[in-house]
Parts: sequence; C-alpha cells; structure tokens
Amino acid sequence: MRGVNGLTDPGDSLLAIYDNQLRGVFPNPSAGVWCDDDGPLLRVVGQTQALITGPQHIELHDDDLRRLITRQRDFFAERGLPVEWRTHRHDEPASLPSCLESAGFTPGREKTVLVGRAVDFAREPAPPPGVVLRRVAADHEMRRIAALASAVWGGDWTWLGDHLIQRIAAAPDETAVLVAEADGEVVAAAWLVYRPGTDFAGLRGGSTLAPYRGRGIYRSLIAARAQLAAGRGVKYLQVDASDESAPILRRLGFCSVTTTTPYLWTPSRTTS
Repeated sequence: MRGVNGLTDPGDSLLAIYDNQLRGVFPNPSAGVWCDDDGPLLRVVGQTQALITGPQHIELHDDDLRRLITRQRDFFAERGLPVEWRTHRHDEPASLPSCLESAGFTPGREKTVLVGRAVDFAREPAPPPGVVLRRVAADHEMRRIAALASAVWGGDWTWLGDHLIQRIAAAPDETAVLVAEADGEVVAAAWLVYRPGTDFAGLRGGSTLAPYRGRGIYRSLIAARAQLAAGRGVKYLQVDASDESAPILRRLGFCSVTTTTPYLWTPSRTTS
C-alpha cells in the first residue's frame, strides 16, 4: 500500500502484523470444539459452522492446490458438516478463489478488515441519556443477545446464544460481552475476544435496534471494549466490518488493511 506522496501506508505494517499473528491460529476452543492441521491449513470443528483458515501464502499451485481443497471438502462431507474457508484479498496464490468455487464453495459477503491501536480508542463511553452499558456473562443474558440479533437481522439467531455461552464457559477471561439497555430492554450488544499469545483482541457483534442507531451507542461500545483491552495490555483491536460499519470505524481512526471473504460449502451442495 502507498499513501500520499508515495509514503508507505501505515496499513502495510499493520497488515504484516495481522498476517503474522492471526492467520491460521484460533483462540482456546469451547467445549466440544477441536482443531487440527492439514498441511498449511487449520481446521476448527465442533462449533456452529466449521472453519478453515490458513497463511497468507499457500505454497501450492494448480493440481496440488485443487487436491488440498478437495480433501477439505471431502473431510467435511464425510461428517455432514457445513464449513467456511476464510480468504483474504491479498492471499496467494491468486487462483485460490476460483479453485474453491470449482470445488463447490460459494463466496459469501465480503468484509473489510480494520485494525487500530487499543489505547487510541480507550475512553469513557458516552451512551445517550436513558441507555446504560453493562458487562454480562450469565446464560440468560446470552439468550437475550440472541433474541436481539434475531430482531435486528431476521431469522433465528438462537445459535449465537449457544455460541457465546460455550465460549464463556470454556474460557471466561477471554471474552467480554457488553449490552446496552434502555428501560430494561437490550437495544445493542457487542463483545471483545482476547487472542492470548498475540497483540490483538477482536471486536465482534455490534447489533443495534433500528430506533437506537445513530445515537452514539456503537461508538460507546467500542470505547468500553477498548478500555478493557488496553487495561489488559492489548496493543491492537481488529474488526471484520460490514459495509455499514466500516465507514464509521474509519472515521473513528481504524485503518483498513485488507478484505476478507468467506467461501462456504454445505453438505447439500453437489460435489464433483
């Protein structure tokens, strides 16, 4: 990346740190979740949707790359499990997306990967009048967050409550969940995922009911989580942001470093 007057964009160094520390690694898995390696890839099995991650550069081409992809597909086909292969815009070889599609994987919605220094965003939250931020950990609170997500995004998000409950049970010090409440109703929720052994913590969630958007709740949840992260000595916050969230995060000072696209395969798809 190049910035103004040919100077190196700060995203260059942030992207290198992101690739070195977060690619092909996974936080402590929840109960019933396990990880294994297949060549350069890490497979995460046992959560709502299985996951495949790998390094920025997979040193395979043509038939060898296609064989690696087919092996992953068949691994999950034998178990009847859907799987997401997480790719990035700057991944190599460049043929990876087309090879995935040839094997029956379907691209999902692209997101922007943004990174910022935790201390730059760690400030006292300022939610609007009548809205209170709380940190929660009880199972019933995770169910309330799942109900919020269902209301915001449509469909059944019960799985999200299960996911958060399992994550907290497995490693209670590695996930901090916050809700914003108004008149006893959860109107927004977000969580912070620490990545032990790295300089990062991930900002996740951020769903907000429509009547409460544009009032500073999203920014307050970022500030509150940044405070927690900075207090733990975390250097960087990382977000996989939607098209709606990315402009807000850029205005706040986060730096776009790449994009990420999930490639999805389900057992119902025809394999060849």
